[in-house]
Amino acid sequence: MAPLLHVALLRPLIPGNTGTIGRLTMATRGRLHLVGQLGFSTDERACRRAGLDYWHEVDCVRWPDLGALAAALPPGARTWAFSARASRRHTDVAYAPGDCLLFGDEARGLPDDVVAAAEAEGRALRLPLLAPGVRSLNLANAASIAVYEALRQLGFPGEVAPSARPASGVAPTPAPTPESAACSRA
Repeated sequence: MAPLLHVALLRPLIPGNTGTIGRLTMATRGRLHLVGQLGFSTDERACRRAGLDYWHEVDCVRWPDLGALAAALPPGARTWAFSARASRRHTDVAYAPGDCLLFGDEARGLPDDVVAAAEAEGRALRLPLLAPGVRSLNLANAASIAVYEALRQLGFPGEVAPSARPASGVAPTPAPTPESAACSRA
């Protein structure tokens, strides 16, 4: 089944944020794309140490750069670049199935040239902040807000009834194999 949305992280630095976003994409039938050099390892040992016992269930792909990511997205998929410096709010656009939500790293966000190119295409978005002293939101929080706004607009297709979900956490799954423990490299 094709993912509802794609969430792409450019050079993420903090494993906990990436793990949280991985769980987000898993829970929302999305695909996580990790682009460029990571600030951490996604091998089985590192995932176990970080408490990411579900990582092998995440639909995750690694890409060397943004060009490779763009080439791999489905035809017609739009990439929305999220930045605290963007001029449009994330609620001012209409999302479509297959869209890609792109986020930068926790320290610098997306590079200026990526934001400028997205602005020129009307695809740079920001999450509104109400306090003047706050620079940005946590990466995992920002991704969650964006994904759920897109899903809200799409009508939450395929929503699982509360009675059909596991009692707590993630449903038990088979132990990971060495092949499934890390993101696949494209």
